[in-house]
Amino acid sequence: MNTFLPNHQSWAAQELATADFGDARLSKRLVRIVADKLANPTASIPHASGSWAATKATYRFLDSEQVAADSIRAAHLDATRSRIQQHDTVLLLQDTTELLYTAHPHTIGLGDLDHAGSKGLKVHSALAATRDGVPLGLVQQAVWARQAAPKAKRRKSRKRPQAERESQRWLTTLAAAQQAIKPPTRLIVVADREADIYPLFIEPRDERTDLVIRATYNRGLVGGSKLHDAVERVTWQGSRTVTIPGNGSRAARTAMVQIGWTTVQLLPPQDYPRPASAPRPTLQLVVVEEREPPAGVKPLRWLLWTTLPVMRWDEALVVVQIYEKRWLIERYHFVLKSGCGIEQLQLETAERLERALAVCCIVAWRLLWLTTQARARPDVPCTEILARHEWEALRAEARTLPPASLPGGEAIANVWSQLKTEAARQHRSVFETSSLMAVSAVRALPSGVRWLSASARAGAARTGQVFAAALLDHYRETLTEMREIGYLAYADRQFRPYVRAAVDQFSPKRRTLTQRLLEKVQSGRRR
Repeated sequence: MNTFLPNHQSWAAQELATADFGDARLSKRLVRIVADKLANPTASIPHASGSWAATKATYRFLDSEQVAADSIRAAHLDATRSRIQQHDTVLLLQDTTELLYTAHPHTIGLGDLDHAGSKGLKVHSALAATRDGVPLGLVQQAVWARQAAPKAKRRKSRKRPQAERESQRWLTTLAAAQQAIKPPTRLIVVADREADIYPLFIEPRDERTDLVIRATYNRGLVGGSKLHDAVERVTWQGSRTVTIPGNGSRAARTAMVQIGWTTVQLLPPQDYPRPASAPRPTLQLVVVEEREPPAGVKPLRWLLWTTLPVMRWDEALVVVQIYEKRWLIERYHFVLKSGCGIEQLQLETAERLERALAVCCIVAWRLLWLTTQARARPDVPCTEILARHEWEALRAEARTLPPASLPGGEAIANVWSQLKTEAARQHRSVFETSSLMAVSAVRALPSGVRWLSASARAGAARTGQVFAAALLDHYRETLTEMREIGYLAYADRQFRPYVRAAVDQFSPKRRTLTQRLLEKVQSGRRR
């Protein structure tokens, strides 16, 4: 699938071609806002807009009652459908996250979050992806402000009708996805332990729709046993290596796991209405367990409910491979927060925040798609991944490098990942660390190669510094040296010669400020 277009504006215009707010000016403004945000995802609204007039127009758009967040998402959904139609089977990855706005106490319409005293919004997203893990777009999203319930009402919450519970979001999203994605496309709903709810397993589904849900409750089974009893009786059928993505609390790693499966029938929960006549759905239980984890590491254990057929090893392997792609929805929410800065927006009402969220969700998908393309197609040159104005600027500023020497997507992604890891280890910001590396790189450039800020800014605004092939080795060496001697020592080694070189390039009339800076650095060293 090639979604390359000449620039962000053209891409946004195509992605949002069906946007309709009853006013063509609002549709054009949406395209401009999305394009500006994609060009500079982490920037504030004024910075991303680029001018005071564009900033005011953006705020008016987010405040307009003519603009519904669902209408913004609907335009993106139309484009997502066209991408989905190119595939026989798609994964529907569901997950819930929280947007924290406790630091914005004057924002109207926020609700309670899971942690006591926290305020913000709850967001439930359904992301369509291919079996290979390529994100195709957002299919459904629910946003709500949770209101604190009195203690007496909380005690009765288990007796509420399913439609009135927060867990209804899983069923609502399933129904919306089946309506949005037409046959013959096959849907496989994938979700973590929050989705382990009995109503989801008995909810009517199209024949083309299946579930892969991670178990959390030790559910009762027909025959008097429970989930954990069935797990103990499973016979291991083979082993396989699975990849565990890193997050804030763990490092990425691989694990050798054993895989087995069995067929079970679920009993309804004891507090379910009329349990005696409630359905007993038949599910396959796939058990994935790490038997020999590294020392000090919690072993991986997945208990997966599925409606897919599992009678052979290859069928069980399909279920495991499908669930491995679930991390993509977590990554999507991470990009939404860290890559688009959605939690840093300061808007007066929750309604304005939801409109801004709808915009950022489109940008977050595009950023995630670009990242997966870089990793999945490492041999493809960046000319097929970056927008035209980005790679043309890169090629113009590195004239001595032929187009075939431009780095592949994987090389860029790997170095950027190393940079972020080292910045965190040195307790420095990514910007601070990459800036120092840029100073070092300028000094290391071979004669005749020019590296100007125009090309750097285009890449840094989205996924970090875009590197020319001639600089990749230098950046890797820089990271190694920084790890060995520390950030401050490396900064001292690299910065002082750079300032001296800068002084030499100034005329006598312009030397004053730079000389003062150099003298300050030198005096600091003597002390």
